[in-house]
Amino acid sequence: MLKMLARCLLVALALLPAAASAAEPIKLKLSFFSSDTASLYNGGVKPFVDAVNSEAKGLLEIEVFFRGTLGKAPAEQPQLVRDGVADIAFIVPGYTADQFPDNAVIELPGLFRDQQEASLAYTRMIAANALRGYQDFFVITAFTVEPHSIHTRRAIASLDDLKGLKIRVNNPTEATTFEKLGMQAVVMPANQIADALGSGAIDGAALPPSMLAEFGLGRLATHHYVIHADAPSLAFVMSRSKFASLPPQAQDIIRKHSGEWSVAQSNAFFEGINAKAMQQLLSDPKRHVIFPSPADRIRIDAAFKEVIDEWVAQQPHNRNLLNMVRSEVGKMRSRH
Repeated sequence: MLKMLARCLLVALALLPAAASAAEPIKLKLSFFSSDTASLYNGGVKPFVDAVNSEAKGLLEIEVFFRGTLGKAPAEQPQLVRDGVADIAFIVPGYTADQFPDNAVIELPGLFRDQQEASLAYTRMIAANALRGYQDFFVITAFTVEPHSIHTRRAIASLDDLKGLKIRVNNPTEATTFEKLGMQAVVMPANQIADALGSGAIDGAALPPSMLAEFGLGRLATHHYVIHADAPSLAFVMSRSKFASLPPQAQDIIRKHSGEWSVAQSNAFFEGINAKAMQQLLSDPKRHVIFPSPADRIRIDAAFKEVIDEWVAQQPHNRNLLNMVRSEVGKMRSRH
């Protein structure tokens, strides 16, 4: 009897590590190409990570790899997820526009009054499966930043002063817009702006005011032209196959904190920092904030319309996408 009990005890002890291992939470690797102080992380990623890790404690855990640990280049992030290097990643679709051809409809100039309209329209287009390029992903958040302004080292006072200047842009659609207005557009990741501006490779860059300090542009550019152009799209995506492999309870927790819930968190965060950043620019005597004159505004709006009309004419599918976006914007505005 004692020998039998001893054998049972040995078997039980041998099984303990396996039981402990089985009880460990499922870990998901999240790739983020910048630091934990970045506004894009704190506004677009952290609310989701914190909410899921809190509610799924013991079941699921998201581990964030900062500063490009899993892949440094922002343009590589979608492929990291497809290849399984990361389970989740923050992506900038405009850096790989060929992979997300329909995102241009969100990046057309002048469609949205603010980030909230753009983000909700983008989110609802994703929910309707209206945009190509996302078949490999479960989209956690689809949002935008505030429509862009132009920031230069050179003194400017009007639209004419921007003519011929090399301006960093986020995506090909924004490039087309600025070229219509006489600028030389250079598509470039935001983390390359400071070096390019410092070396003279570019004369200025398009960014929302809230991100001037984050990407090193604020210390170099002191003239700020508030053109209110396009709202570049951003997304926070998970491998669709990895999502499907999770237990139903884990899937439910991720869904709960995705979509419009996640967009509401990012909008609230960015609304605060956008307003603060603009106020700081206006109150700093060393900075020059230029709003378009009525004549400049007419030229800008005409260029915006031309970009939209040319994009719509490219294929019938584009008109359908634009009608869907305008319908969503109309619904939002009718509620206010």
